[in-house]
Amino acid sequence: MSTIDGLPPLREVIARHDLRAKKQLGQNFLLDLNLTAKIARAAGDLRGCDVIEVGPGPGGLTRGLLAEGARRVLAIEKDERALPALAEIAEAYPERLQVILGDALEVDPLAHLTPPIRIVANLPYNVGTELLIRWLTPSQWPPFWQSLTLMFQKEVAERIVAKPGGKAYGRLAVLAQWRSDARIVMTLPPEAFVPAPKIHSAVVHLTALPEPRFPADPAVLNRVVAAGFNQRRKMLRASLKGLHPQIEELLLAAGIQPTARAEEIGLEHFCALAQQLAAAPR
Repeated sequence: MSTIDGLPPLREVIARHDLRAKKQLGQNFLLDLNLTAKIARAAGDLRGCDVIEVGPGPGGLTRGLLAEGARRVLAIEKDERALPALAEIAEAYPERLQVILGDALEVDPLAHLTPPIRIVANLPYNVGTELLIRWLTPSQWPPFWQSLTLMFQKEVAERIVAKPGGKAYGRLAVLAQWRSDARIVMTLPPEAFVPAPKIHSAVVHLTALPEPRFPADPAVLNRVVAAGFNQRRKMLRASLKGLHPQIEELLLAAGIQPTARAEEIGLEHFCALAQQLAAAPR
């Protein structure tokens, strides 16, 4: 990749700018530019798209996104040490890279972007799940993004695509699969990163659906799923009893046995229960 964009290898960039990964920022740098280009390609055809990247670090994935034709990349970086390295990439791709110093949980990127918009990121481990849930639960749908191509710990990725009946199935699976098509497109071993984490990683690609798969109020569905899986060993009549005094009747009306557990319930029935709750008088 360095022969494509004329920029130096990432190890050289990290050494020159003293960009050693910080554990407290959840940083694990992916230095193989062939792999970062592969992740960029997994996001689909980026020509004509603006891309949000969270936590670019020394800019390996940033370079992949730009080389693959992204119209513009908005990189949100919390670590001030990375700014000089990212400035060098911006100089190599005039007017196509904008870097914002800040916390992705607090920055509103929309003022800087023009649709269509995609999100592609090797997310810091300590904020990845929270960001995903925010992107999946906006008040309006379809969302501002067309697709998400995100790297997580492999265990988290498997939870996103899990089906009912297994230990991996939970809140993330329901929220992701309600409004998007989600699939794992790549797995990476620990040694692909510096420093090497203790776990494998995986890239998940989520494509926004025009409409949710089944009708439900997002806030009510989120409450149902959170309550059910927070006490996943309990029967639903017990774990959900705080949601409504007649929860057993509402479960039956939604086609769910009150003695069932959350991990046994598919998306359609969770949505049906959310509708029953939203309509039930107190």
